[in-house]
Amino acid sequence: MLTLPEVEALARAAHEGQTDKAGRPYAEHLQAVAEGVRARGGDADQIAAAWLHDAVEDDALSEAWLDGAALSDRTKAVVLAVTKRAGEPPEAYAGRILATPGALLVKEADLAHNADPARLAALDAPTRTRLTEKYARMRALLGLTADRDESA
Repeated sequence: MLTLPEVEALARAAHEGQTDKAGRPYAEHLQAVAEGVRARGGDADQIAAAWLHDAVEDDALSEAWLDGAALSDRTKAVVLAVTKRAGEPPEAYAGRILATPGALLVKEADLAHNADPARLAALDAPTRTRLTEKYARMRALLGLTADRDESA
């Protein structure tokens, strides 16, 4: 099985050269989500999934790679649960996350970092508004309240 440092190195390499919407290195987001999962009491499977949470969705790593990777079945299931699929309604996406043990915590940490006011402040106003609404809707679909996030 891959160790967490090995998973981190793989994720960083897979996303090498990618930036987020604000132009920051994408690995900063992955690290923030992994740290958010750890801070929320997540286990090693969830932390590994946090490092890899966007890899398949962003085509940084293939689903075939994930299937054959030396990762726990639970880590693989969480990565696939939080991977958005083209044309998928948000309700179906949220339902898959809720139905997959361990996935909600990873998505909660992802949303928390994505919705960080300092991170959003770097974006233009229309993008900031659109993303704020998108993240709030997903939090509602997942049953996440502001109180839950703040207490973590």
